[in-house]
Amino acid sequence: MKSALLQQMYKDVVEGVLLARESNYYTSLLNLSVEQSPERDESGNGMHLPSPDGGIRSHRDTEMSDADVLTTDDVSNSFANVNPSFCPREVMLLQLTLIKMMVAKAESQEVEISMRQKYCEIFVLLLKEAKIDSQLICLVGSSDRLLSHMASKSLASLVYFQLKEENVLNVTWLTFSLKTLSGFPVDTQVAQCLWTLTAVLKEVLKDRALPKTGILMKLLAPLDAVLEEFYNSILVHHFDSHCYTSPYSEAANNLISFVDLLEALLTSRIELELPLRCQRVLFLKVSYVLNLISSSVHYLIKKLFIMLLKKCVLYKTREDARSGSLSLQNPSLYEDMLALSNAVLQVVNLAWFDRIPLNERISYFGGSEAPSGGDTQSGSDQTVLRALSLVVLKALEFKCQSSATEAEIKGDFQNSMSQLLIFWKSHLKSSPQSHTVVHQCEWLSLIFIEQDDDLWEAAKALLLIYLKFDRLRHDTADNSSQKEEETCDVLTHACGYNPHCIFLFSLEKIAFDSTVLLDFLISSETCFLEYLVRYLKLLRKDWHQFVEVCNYFDTKHASFRSIAPVGLPHQAKQSCMTGESLQNACEQEPQTPLSLASSRNCLVFTTEQRDNKVVESNLSNSLICSDSTSLLGSLQSLVNYDSSEESELEPDGKECLVNTKKVPLINESKKIVRETGCSYTDDAQNMHKSEVLPLEQKAPNTSSCLTCMASLDNIIPLRVMLHKSTKCLEELQKAISRLHRRNLFPYNPSALLKLLNHIGKISKNVNSQSEEVFQ
Repeated sequence: MKSALLQQMYKDVVEGVLLARESNYYTSLLNLSVEQSPERDESGNGMHLPSPDGGIRSHRDTEMSDADVLTTDDVSNSFANVNPSFCPREVMLLQLTLIKMMVAKAESQEVEISMRQKYCEIFVLLLKEAKIDSQLICLVGSSDRLLSHMASKSLASLVYFQLKEENVLNVTWLTFSLKTLSGFPVDTQVAQCLWTLTAVLKEVLKDRALPKTGILMKLLAPLDAVLEEFYNSILVHHFDSHCYTSPYSEAANNLISFVDLLEALLTSRIELELPLRCQRVLFLKVSYVLNLISSSVHYLIKKLFIMLLKKCVLYKTREDARSGSLSLQNPSLYEDMLALSNAVLQVVNLAWFDRIPLNERISYFGGSEAPSGGDTQSGSDQTVLRALSLVVLKALEFKCQSSATEAEIKGDFQNSMSQLLIFWKSHLKSSPQSHTVVHQCEWLSLIFIEQDDDLWEAAKALLLIYLKFDRLRHDTADNSSQKEEETCDVLTHACGYNPHCIFLFSLEKIAFDSTVLLDFLISSETCFLEYLVRYLKLLRKDWHQFVEVCNYFDTKHASFRSIAPVGLPHQAKQSCMTGESLQNACEQEPQTPLSLASSRNCLVFTTEQRDNKVVESNLSNSLICSDSTSLLGSLQSLVNYDSSEESELEPDGKECLVNTKKVPLINESKKIVRETGCSYTDDAQNMHKSEVLPLEQKAPNTSSCLTCMASLDNIIPLRVMLHKSTKCLEELQKAISRLHRRNLFPYNPSALLKLLNHIGKISKNVNSQSEEVFQ
């Protein structure tokens, strides 16, 4: 009986036994015995499955009479001899499984050549004599979802097999695809057609030995025009209809399948020097997708398109992948990225974010409802939040890189960043460990800290924007005044893209752990190497700004975040970009239509001046003197490196670091420390070397220790942030050097080490000069 023979054939294929009988015998076993109408066999719409007592009948053909039916193979035109335990549907599923398995083995180089030749002979007979492709196309349109899916997989395998082995495109499948896609929206059943094309495309891209350029042209060129028309047809619908509000509807299924195809087309673009229109249409007509995202379509579909846009802005050609950055030398890619960037920035400036309510329900295994008795706290979808943010930031980056003057982008940049900062503020997930954001530049690290590859892509984008503005300002330096320069510096903080703040906030979120930075450098999934090299080059020539930002962190933000307000000494007011001028970065309203410093979207530093006296403040567990487990919530090491070679012991979280320079009231300071339960060690040598001094807590009275710290803050200028950041870079340099000496580093880090060494020398020279001053 046929089922037993198919089972034996399946066993032989799995075990790698050579099929000994004639190819015609195996062809008859694999013939699906699907009935077809001779007038419509090319399209496949006139094909029939066996009747209910002997198989399954297609829902498309119920109106046709049995007189119009012609069987494809007299040898196996019925399932009369099938084992009762095997129904016709199960026999057909076994046949489809065998076809897929045999195609995979025919393509494998690990299978003996004699067996591969046997499989090829069987496929030739199936395609030319049994018309298996037409039968599979019929099953693709079946109402039985499992049969339809298995038929799609087998059909895609055979189409790919012919492309690879015979260098020809299956005409029956091509005709079916053209007719189905061009018939939309009248013919709404396009999902399986899209899925089959996507599967063939992915198989081509996956094969490393295949000459992809010629194969892709042969596959996509005949479909190029109809795919662009289909793009226009499926994305111009009014998505407020109820059929798009459920992810299980046919309309939603069509959109989901189309997203998969667009992603495969985007990936395939790298293989063609001159991409086809179907590979560019997503860039050139991205406004259709942006409108869909802001519509009432189901959230799942929105999320898929948002993630697709993220892949578009991160797209790199082969040359770009080598250099690590997006090349503007490719004319088509430049044109496409410019069109996408302009469209994205245009809708963002029209309050597009307001029309995208992110899903506030947490996804759980097996469903979207929280288990009873569990933590039901929910927040915005952070994955989508990051993806949308990265799309806007990369669009801004490209727009800035392609602009010749500052005026071309300045207004759009400030407006877009204003909208983005509002968006971040409204969707950042709140938690008991969260703290008040007191600087716009901190938002980036808060939003992206859980996804390191996105974090450094976003940081790199803002760094490149800063460098572009800086270069344009220097080109017109003769015509710019000192006041204009200071205004530009203030705007970098108000717009949240000051590179030194972003770098320091990022280090703070990883607890200044150099081993985490080392992981980022070694990982091939992040662009941290490119970011770090660019930032170190900036740091080398902009060291004084870095030091001033560090000082400002010490006096108004970092370790003493929760001691606010505290009176600051007048000596802390430094020139250019410290103290008052940095506070103005958030308090001053930039001259833009959407002010960044408005009360609803800008959180500023606030400090009460009360004659340099300590003011009572709310105390929290986020201070350095408190338990290290609560250090700013997210300031935790991403990886446990306690067992790493030459690793240092983690601090116990009970040390308070302060600068010991300029101590005019040192005796009074000692007395204050002793009275409040903190000890003070006067070691001149350590003072000059490290510029920091530990204050060990002798009593569990946290309030006393904090009062001590606040008092010392009035008389001792802090250098904590500068010390921590430069020490982190120094440790990173030592770790890279150690690995490089042992040939354990994955690439040549010589250029990076040179930059790190130079930064280390600058830091030591500054410290030496400071020591000479105080000596």
